[in-house]
Formats: sequence, C-alpha cells, structure tokens
Amino acid sequence: MTLKSDIVKKGSTRAAHRSLFYAMGYTPQELEKPMIGIVNAFNEIIPGHMHLRDVAEAVKVGVAAGGGMPVEFPAIGICDGIAMGHDGMKYPLPSRELIADSIEAVAIGHRFDGLVMIPNCDKIVPGMLMAAARLNIPCVVMSGGPMLAGRYQGRDISVSTMFEAAGLFEAGKITAGELDQMEKSACPGCGSCAGMFTANTMNCMTEALGMALPGNGTIPAAHFGARRMMAKQSGEIIVDLVRRDIKARDIMTLDAFKNAMTVDMGIGGSSNTVLHLTAIAYEAGIELPLALFDEISAKTPYITKLSPGGIYHIQDFNEAGGVSAVLKELSKCGGIHTDALTINGTIADRIEYASIYRPEVIKTVEAPYRHTGGIAILNGNLAPDGAVVKESAVKEDMLTFEGIARVFNSEEEAIDAIISKKIKNGDVVVIRYEGPKGGPGMKEMLNPTAVIVGMGLKVALLTDGRFSGATQGACIGHISPEAMEGGPIAFLEDGDIINIDIPGRKLEFKISPEELDKRRNAWIKPAPKVTTGYLARYAKLVSSANIGAVLK
Repeated sequence: MTLKSDIVKKGSTRAAHRSLFYAMGYTPQELEKPMIGIVNAFNEIIPGHMHLRDVAEAVKVGVAAGGGMPVEFPAIGICDGIAMGHDGMKYPLPSRELIADSIEAVAIGHRFDGLVMIPNCDKIVPGMLMAAARLNIPCVVMSGGPMLAGRYQGRDISVSTMFEAAGLFEAGKITAGELDQMEKSACPGCGSCAGMFTANTMNCMTEALGMALPGNGTIPAAHFGARRMMAKQSGEIIVDLVRRDIKARDIMTLDAFKNAMTVDMGIGGSSNTVLHLTAIAYEAGIELPLALFDEISAKTPYITKLSPGGIYHIQDFNEAGGVSAVLKELSKCGGIHTDALTINGTIADRIEYASIYRPEVIKTVEAPYRHTGGIAILNGNLAPDGAVVKESAVKEDMLTFEGIARVFNSEEEAIDAIISKKIKNGDVVVIRYEGPKGGPGMKEMLNPTAVIVGMGLKVALLTDGRFSGATQGACIGHISPEAMEGGPIAFLEDGDIINIDIPGRKLEFKISPEELDKRRNAWIKPAPKVTTGYLARYAKLVSSANIGAVLK
C-alpha cells in the first residue's frame, strides 16, 4: 500500500528526513506504517480539555494496536465561559479558523496519512471538522466528553445556572453567600459544560455526521473507562480508514449534513450549530442555506428537552440512549438517511439495536415536546438575510412578542443598562455592531441574556452577534446583514416598535419604506473597533453569519 507519508519517509533523498524521525525515537519499522496525526487540544484553561492528555494516550495505544504510527501535535483552544462578557469574547469564533488553518499546515507540511482529532469545546470541535473537510484525508473525532452536572440544594445545576445567578444576585434574590456556594458546586470536574450547550451539541453532531463513534457526544468525561475504550477504538479505526482510503468527504456528504441538522432540531441544539455546520459544509464544498435549516426544522419533532431549555443534562441524555436513540426515533419520520456512511459502517448499523431507555428524557415522534424542531430561522425587514433563534429555549408566552426597541452599540452598553435597571418589561434590547465584522468576531452574549433571566424580566433580545448554547429566552441572533455592513439593524432607533413572531418566522420593525430610506441615507459607517492584529485581518475577510462567518 502506498501511503501519503511515504513522500517524507522513503527513498535516498529522504535520508535526512529519516534522521529527524530517528532523533525523536521512531524506529525503521514504525516508518513503514501509516503515520497518524493525533491532534490534541489539551490545555489548562478549558475544563473540557484538562484531561485530553489521557484521551490522547489511549488513542495512541489504539493506533499502535491497529498497525499505525501515532504522532501527536497540538491545537489551540479558548474557553468561551471564561472569555464571556469582555473583549476576550471577540476571539473564540475567529479561533475556529486558526484551528482549521493550523491543522491544515501541520498535516500537509508533514504528509500525515490520517488524523484523530481530540477536541471538546465550542469552537474547537467545528474548527477540527473544518480542517477534516478541507484536507479530505481519513479522519476520526474523539472528544473528551461532557461534564457531569453539579448539585446544589438537591438539584442539578451547571455553568448556565451561574450566569443566571448573577441576575438573581443583582435583583436581591440570593445572597453573596449563596452565590459563593453555588459557584463552587456548579462545575464538579472536567468535561464540556453539562447542558445541551454549543460544545455538547457539536459533539453530538460528530456522531450524526458519522465522524465519531456512538457515545462520543454523551458519555461523560468522568466515565474514564468507557471513554478510554472509545479512544482506543478510534485509534484502531483511523488506521483501517487509511487502509481502505475512506476520506472525510466520503463521510461528510450532503445526506450526512441533513442527518446532523435533523438531529440538531430534534435535540434542541445550540443556535451556534447553524454557523458551524454551514462552515464545515463550506469546507466540504457543500452549501447549506438557512432555508434548509428551517425546512428541516418544520418537519422534525423536538424530542429532548435538555438544559438550558429543560431540567435534564447530558448525563441523562446518555442514560436515555443518546444520539443513536434519537437517530433511530427520528428515522421513523423519514428524516434520517440511514444509508449514510460513518467511520465504522452506516447509520443503519448504528441504530439497529438503539433504544430509548428513559422516555421522560427522550420522547417519541408521536408524542414530542413540540412537532417542530428546536431552531427557527426568522426573516423580515429587520433580517432580510435571516436570523436564528433557539425556539426550544423560548417560553410559550414569548414566542410572539411586540415591544419597544432599546438600542445599544455594544454588549457592554447593554449590560450596564440592564444592571442599572433601565430595562423594563416589554422592552426589546437590541445589541448591534457585534457581528462577524462589527465585533469583530461575533461575540457570544450569555451575560446579558442570563442576567435578564435571573432578574425575571420579560424582554426580548436581538443582536447581529450570537448567543451561547446556554442561552434561554426570546434571544434572536445572527441578524443578517449585520450593522457593520449596513443591514437594517443599523437603522433602528430607541422607541421603534419591533414585532417578533417565531411560529410565523418573522422579525420586523414598524417603519415606512420612506423613513427606512431616510435613515439608510443618513447612516455613517462607524470606524472599526480593532485596527491591528489578527482580528483586524479577520474583519476584512469574514463573510456574513448567514453563510457561516467563513473567511473568503
């Protein structure tokens, strides 16, 4: 078998190359084997990544057992939770591109035959999948697994509880002592934060796309034995994929993306998946228009209700049967392409013996929480190119809402107004100039939404930025075109009446065409917030949110 890595290992002109391998302790016998890159995003700043060294070591054992030569190299990662609420949040989404670019550079620079990708958290998972699609070599994803929920006063809590606790404290509903006890209880150990937030949604997507083994998105990080076993199996599988020349795009087909979108709607996943699935598909040469998300949502029952929309967490979802059970249940509606290829067979193979073990966690398609999916795409004169809302996390009495615009040109301005109790019931908080170009970096805004929830305010929040997977409420993001590109959100003024109709898929503000033209003609594009470094380059190259905020 001819290997891609032979170009750096074989022949007289590669004597120097072999010397460099020998300097690292690789043997001549190893150089005859497929060279498998182990892309490890371990670091000591993300709870979901603290334990990834252990995962990587188990993957290496599997690669060696399968007859491959494991070679580890790193990838960066940013913790969205720690970056939240300050200028650090400008970087996580742009880091997705850095991750993909750096993997591309290392993989092609050293001619790896295949890759096992070890991510766990928000932008690292999609960044690695983007690299897999771009490189189109055999790849397997082996994530670190979700965090267990914390416990406080007899109930499960998680990091999203703590963001909302800030609002409870500001509203005088809990004491400083209670806040302290809660924050020390919410996150009991390593793993991606415990609800169906962005990281866990994307790890579930790796299963639905076929790029990871069953359980990758749901088996808790604390279940060391099960995850170590999966890591070894992933290592063996990548060597088999190299030998059979099954590449990433052979698995990540349009049908695979439709499967992922269907599962996303069925589990009420993070609204950020719209950005990420679109971007991954772009790297695979596949277009996923927003209309397709809404089309799939309209015919997909919402069958799980996990935090932040419900009381259950990923550990409950795992016990209930996980992604395989959801795939099997949703296949009854005809929404799953069961012949789609995975890293170890087909979707049909995976779901043959899948079952729902906790019916209070995973409902049936005959009796779902809702008959439509968890994410909705809205359009109207405020969002001509679309906007995204996690419908499954919106209370029934907020699905339709009309309110008065309170307009802010940054997240910080909005937070100050909320904390100062200047926002009242019936308001629609608008945060603009936080899109991919305007932010730059499309900051995730869990702080304002969580404080609003904690303070008990009945308000909606709109932005050309984005929301955390932990967000709940009538929070509509990804408004496109963004303000920095002269989208209608740039022309909103305090006092405008905004109408939100999530079931009707509408997002509009009441304004005459003449007044809209007047405001558009008077608009002056603001100066960029960042003029140097990576973010300045990113702002010049990044596309609109409705096409995945990819670099072009």
